Amino acid sequence: MTDTSSPAEPSTQPPTRILVVLGHPDARSLCAGLAQAYAAGAEVGGAAVRTLALGTLQFDPLLHAGYRGAQPLEPDLQRAQADITWATHLVFVYPIWWGAMPALLKGFIDRVFLPGYAFKYRQDSPMWDRLLSGRSAELLVTMDSPPWYFRWFTRAPGHQQMRRAILEFCGIRPVRIRSLGPVRSASDAQRAAWVAQARGWGEAAARTPPKPR
Repeated sequence: MTDTSSPAEPSTQPPTRILVVLGHPDARSLCAGLAQAYAAGAEVGGAAVRTLALGTLQFDPLLHAGYRGAQPLEPDLQRAQADITWATHLVFVYPIWWGAMPALLKGFIDRVFLPGYAFKYRQDSPMWDRLLSGRSAELLVTMDSPPWYFRWFTRAPGHQQMRRAILEFCGIRPVRIRSLGPVRSASDAQRAAWVAQARGWGEAAARTPPKPR
């Protein structure tokens, strides 16, 4: 019996464009392993992947005059903005220190997520335009506290800051948060399991990307 069906058409869907941002300054950290695994999994899943290790970038993390004047972007930050513009899915990997992100990541956001690039206030209005709409995000966040403790006893200030006050403010949504901990007491086997999960999450995001809204 002859099969007369037409061959399957190759997919014309463009690959998911994923930017993985490592917000931990130490390239030997668990966060670095998670970021590398996520990126590797995303590539296996067919995504176009770029990575940013903030600890290797050359930039001043201080916004010296706030928004009162322009502070020229260093070349590494210019490239970072280009990578964010390129991406359809942003992945931030970082630890919780004192309830929030490390200073390195906060300084990066202060310098890069600027008015006119990430958002724009409307004249004579309390409203603003979300200039990074059309992107989704995923946070892989390590902590020494059990995630349930961070959520229920400290009210997850770092998660609220990153999701609501930064990413969603600029139009990036949905934002999925994956809390990993407690790291301090984790065995080598547990750390390896987290790294394996990160690889799976990357592959899943590439194959079934979140739909920005």
